[in-house]
Amino acid sequence: MQIFFCKGRLIFGPDAKSLIITLLLIVVPVVIFCTNVARNLLHEFPTYNSGYIILVVTILFTIYVLVLLFLTSARDPGLVPRNSYPPEEEICYESSTSANVGGRHTPTPRLPRTKEVSVNGFSVKVKYCDTCMIYRPPRCSHCSVCDNCVERFDHHCPWVGQCIGLRNYRYFFLFVSSSALLCIFIFAMSAWNVKFLMDDYGTPWKAMKESPASVILIVYSFIFLWFVGGLTCFHLYLIGRNQTTYENFRYGAANRHNVYDQGCLKNFLEVFCTMTKPSRNNFQAYQQEEMPMRITREVKIDDSEGDSRTKVHDNLEIDNDLLKISQRRDAVNS
Repeated sequence: MQIFFCKGRLIFGPDAKSLIITLLLIVVPVVIFCTNVARNLLHEFPTYNSGYIILVVTILFTIYVLVLLFLTSARDPGLVPRNSYPPEEEICYESSTSANVGGRHTPTPRLPRTKEVSVNGFSVKVKYCDTCMIYRPPRCSHCSVCDNCVERFDHHCPWVGQCIGLRNYRYFFLFVSSSALLCIFIFAMSAWNVKFLMDDYGTPWKAMKESPASVILIVYSFIFLWFVGGLTCFHLYLIGRNQTTYENFRYGAANRHNVYDQGCLKNFLEVFCTMTKPSRNNFQAYQQEEMPMRITREVKIDDSEGDSRTKVHDNLEIDNDLLKISQRRDAVNS
């Protein structure tokens, strides 16, 4: 389940502690870069204070990446509110199979596992979620980590400790792509610093010995560039097809009939140029405690001595059992 701070204004995933690792992976290399590489570059560009531009750009761009990380992990990704009981308007009753309730036969309630809705003029099947007791909206899926249904579910990202869905996908992509640009920037500046040291000391080995931090940052940024750079390219491909990671892995790229695909340009405009939909939940509201609904029914039962006595059955709690909903209706009508 989600973790809330500031009276529901900040919403983190259940594995929000992994954010500490992500922060360290970003902040520690940047601190090393600023205190070693950028400081050395200050002396290489003495005119017009050009070296300070590199330092300022690094700090500002890192802050921008951290803000995107915060916007991705600390907001509602598109959680769909749960129901306390199954949707009664969707229940159908089959007279072919009946249950003996209170000495009489009643039709057995059935809840369809799927139902069809219209999306862009096409018929799409949506599934019933047993945990949330709702019919999931199109492109919605239940996250096993957060234990919630998420609109336009993409995936659960352990690096940000949050589900990626309808309301934070844009910030997730900007965070990943900006991290890739930051890796490229640190890689280029560190390599440039090694080049200046080679001009001063003559050989690459002496230059690397003089600035081991530059070598570490080159290797570090190169490795992580493969990860965040590849992820950026993959999500550019998904955005162009208007497809989620979950849909791509489940249906594959061979799914030619994508009812959500509006063309490459409109797909990008949908992700980056549309207003973020408001949350379906009011996390700052007070939660009213729901009392379990009970039905009292008197049943005549003959004991072994032939005396008639009355027993009261008061534990017909309506939770997830559809049969108990039928019993409640029968009790009201009787």
